Amino acid sequence: MAAARSVNHTLRGLTLTLTLAALLLGGVVASAVLGQLPVSPAEVGGSLLRALGIQNEWAPSDSIVESTLWVVRFPRIAMALVVGAALAVAGAVMQAIFGNPLAEPGVVGVSSGAALGAAIAIVVGISALGDGAIALFAFVGGLLATLLVYFVSRANGRTEVVTLLLTGIAVNAFAGAGLAFLLFIADSGSREQIVFWQLGSLNGSRWSEVLIVALVTAVGLTAAIVLARPFDLLALGERNARHLGVNVERLRIVSIVIVALLTGVAVAFVGIIAFVGLVVPHAMRMVIGPAHRALIVASAIGGGVLLVLSDLLARSVVAGGDLPIGLLTSLVGGPFFFYLLFRQRRQSGGWA
Repeated sequence: MAAARSVNHTLRGLTLTLTLAALLLGGVVASAVLGQLPVSPAEVGGSLLRALGIQNEWAPSDSIVESTLWVVRFPRIAMALVVGAALAVAGAVMQAIFGNPLAEPGVVGVSSGAALGAAIAIVVGISALGDGAIALFAFVGGLLATLLVYFVSRANGRTEVVTLLLTGIAVNAFAGAGLAFLLFIADSGSREQIVFWQLGSLNGSRWSEVLIVALVTAVGLTAAIVLARPFDLLALGERNARHLGVNVERLRIVSIVIVALLTGVAVAFVGIIAFVGLVVPHAMRMVIGPAHRALIVASAIGGGVLLVLSDLLARSVVAGGDLPIGLLTSLVGGPFFFYLLFRQRRQSGGWA
């Protein structure tokens, strides 16, 4: 029986890997090909080979096509990959430390706190110091929101669903009021930037921004993988985890910093993109199980796939238009959130 379960688990993991790889490859190629300027898949592949120093006959001869790929489309695809990974890993870490599948940066107000921090940097003029200043303020805002959620929603060593959701509503309401006030006092240029953060968009991504997000995401992902075993032990209960040598409070504080770092850097450059951290880790958990090392890696890949495909849809659903990507992820994540709520209600016999 154990051997059969092991084989079944391996097959599911292999199926998930192949599915994610196929979706990722298809999404990347489609995102590079589709747009107002038509580009063939052969030109995409040829351009990539030429960038690696391999001369070939498929590379585009038109400089406009080459610029379109490397200045507009490739940075946008790369940003979708790293932001999706950051948000999905942040969601997986939040669910691990709260022990609750409903925990997610957007739902509990972490994304809104990060957006408020970024908006403050814009309005007071700190953004003139560079993108790093906005990212720093977004990180601080996300960190404060995460700490608030953590300390308010914890009671008697556990997190109740109702308390978690009510705390998230309160944080989102406060951050929304702060954003509204900043919109009221801001000039037209700052107002446009704040609206961008509220809607979420990958439009205008640059390689310099991608590099910052990629570096921070790599640090956060590595730290989350290192903490995977303590997360597994924490899932057994706080008392059991402590008996097995886990410093639970230190683990939670470090995890909070990781969540704020990943969420803050994502929000700083692309705005609020909700529900990625809710949908992706839960979907991965249903396929490969609750072991956090595999779950975190799969969530990072799945988050990248989801945002690449969402961004492709955002650019394609309206001819000549570019829908906010946060709108599309909310359309997917909203119903999924209701599904999780009602499933947890059935399992526990009540909302708490």
